[in-house]
Amino acid sequence: MDLRVRVLEASEQLIAEAGLAGLSMREVARRAGVSHQAPYHYFADKAAIVAALVGRGFAVLGDRLAEASAGRGGIRERLEQVGRAYVLFALDEPVYFRLMFRPELTDLKRFPEVEAEGERTFGVLQGLVAELAGEGAGEEEREALTSLHWSLVHGLATLLLDGNLGEGLGGRAAQERHIEAVLRLFGRR
Repeated sequence: MDLRVRVLEASEQLIAEAGLAGLSMREVARRAGVSHQAPYHYFADKAAIVAALVGRGFAVLGDRLAEASAGRGGIRERLEQVGRAYVLFALDEPVYFRLMFRPELTDLKRFPEVEAEGERTFGVLQGLVAELAGEGAGEEEREALTSLHWSLVHGLATLLLDGNLGEGLGGRAAQERHIEAVLRLFGRR
């Protein structure tokens, strides 16, 4: 495994255990089994490590959403599949999810490749919503529909991951049934 990947994996593990406040270049180097200067060969600072993790998260999420979007069924079924993929990503990859949507942690303008990956990911939802809205919908309506769908899945993911909803439902199987029920109900509206 190359040094860059080892540094990122050590960083992800450290954030999972100690939160972002526990991330230090020296501790990342120690966990990666390299000299304390080695991470600086790939990352200028902690912000660059966080940005790389955010980019990784967007890449994985974008791939999952694109795969779900290309699934079978009509537009409503595919929107449900994309919503499910989004929420399950949050549950499967909590470190990434908690970093990705926090602009105070990563200035995407400083990392254009990460910003582009985020736009690619968001583009999957925008494309589906445009298909749902049809040709007669204006830009304002498409933007509102996109916000509505994104708010639903992001809110559900956050409540399951960090809110009382996840604990109240019990294990993963119950959470997945709840996700299905919410998305199915929303798709009928």
